Amino acid sequence: MNISSNPAAVHKPLGKYCHTTLVPANAQWLVLSGQVGIDKKGNLANGIRKQTEQTLRNIVSCLRDQGMRKSDLVKTTVYLTDSRFIEDYRLARSRVIGDETHHLASLLKSKLGLQEANLLAGFYHQTYCRRTAYSSIDEQPQVTRI
Repeated sequence: MNISSNPAAVHKPLGKYCHTTLVPANAQWLVLSGQVGIDKKGNLANGIRKQTEQTLRNIVSCLRDQGMRKSDLVKTTVYLTDSRFIEDYRLARSRVIGDETHHLASLLKSKLGLQEANLLAGFYHQTYCRRTAYSSIDEQPQVTRI
């Protein structure tokens, strides 16, 4: 199980995220490519809130495809084209991901050049994990240090 915390020596989070997430050594990782607000049929959602909701639904679909849940989410990096979209992003995240994801580490950047193809938001470098229990030491992945 991941352990999330907000160290006492660091300011209170400015949104619904945590400062640290400790991932156990025997975790299985799933790394997703950047996601945008385009549905399965190739249609770009209209407006920031709908694009963000579609982006998050794409992420949830990727998780489910690998047998994972929203609670397996560890970190997201979000890029918005304009800081005026932050509240719409937060409302969409709350609607699709839920407010129980305070364990999620997050980075939000705005005023970036994503305007290609009318994209208003992009979610990149999302990293997810879940704990995997190994029944014996022989089943654990081997790590080679260079």
